[in-house]
Amino acid sequence: MSTPKSTLPVIAAVDGSDDSLRALDWALDAARGRGAPLRVVHVWQYAAAWTPPGVLVAGPPGPDEDEVLGQVRTYLDGRPDRPVMEYLGLQGAPGAVLPELGATAQLLVLGSRGRGGFASLLLGSNGMAAARDAGCPVVVVPRPGRDGGTSHAFRAVGEHDAPPVEPGPRVVVGLHVDSPDDTTLAFAFAEAALRGARLQVVAAYPWPPQNWASAGELVPPVIDQDAIENETRILTESLLAPHRKDHPDVRVEPYVAPGDAAGHLVAASKDADLVVVGRHRRRLLAPARLIGSVTQAVLLHAASPVAVVPPQALEE
Repeated sequence: MSTPKSTLPVIAAVDGSDDSLRALDWALDAARGRGAPLRVVHVWQYAAAWTPPGVLVAGPPGPDEDEVLGQVRTYLDGRPDRPVMEYLGLQGAPGAVLPELGATAQLLVLGSRGRGGFASLLLGSNGMAAARDAGCPVVVVPRPGRDGGTSHAFRAVGEHDAPPVEPGPRVVVGLHVDSPDDTTLAFAFAEAALRGARLQVVAAYPWPPQNWASAGELVPPVIDQDAIENETRILTESLLAPHRKDHPDVRVEPYVAPGDAAGHLVAASKDADLVVVGRHRRRLLAPARLIGSVTQAVLLHAASPVAVVPPQALEE
């Protein structure tokens, strides 16, 4: 029998960096809102691969001796309404250990870049590995200052105007109408309900379509853009219908627009509480877990925390 989801912890990965403390704050609120315990994990990489033979290497300290966990205890000391807390020190490569923890968690939360990360990287390798491999949703909390895609770095991906918004809590979710993911939609609706937030559903369709008749000859599209947008809107509403029924109190705002989905999601991330994206389905000829190009772009450039939801098959 599987463990009831309400008893599973929210896991915050810490390493002493400011990024991990921001992620810890997010995880603390998430655990409190879910009535779930919070497990704070520090993974030690204490044995270097180049250690000479015969040299004794000390093992990782226990939770009471771990300086990073001690820093976290001090950081959280006096916080009101703290959930049940657990501190855990582990050894190994964080990029391998952290995803494994997702099998016994309802959320895994970490910062966009940890201690020792290269300043030029927008997302550390541990965050990418966890988002790709963990069996539970992974939330990556970015550094302050991201502007929702208006930087020069993101213009190469595609700059888009943000959908209209109003003040108040807001969760954003990406919907691919040609390959919908009910698990991702269900997570987004549940998260919006927990937060008392509006749910903005971004459904982008490619335009203009490119039809090639022969080498170098581009044929104009024979389908009217209004027809494609209308069909996308109809499909969006039909996919949202069962989730609306499950969460009648969630106000849903579908946003259907032409262009690149990643650009629209990053633009919508500005001032959002959370952006929710699916990881990627496994394919017959590519059985390894993958992060799709849209999800990867959102992880790299979104201004808000990003939740990457694994396919249903990995949660069973």
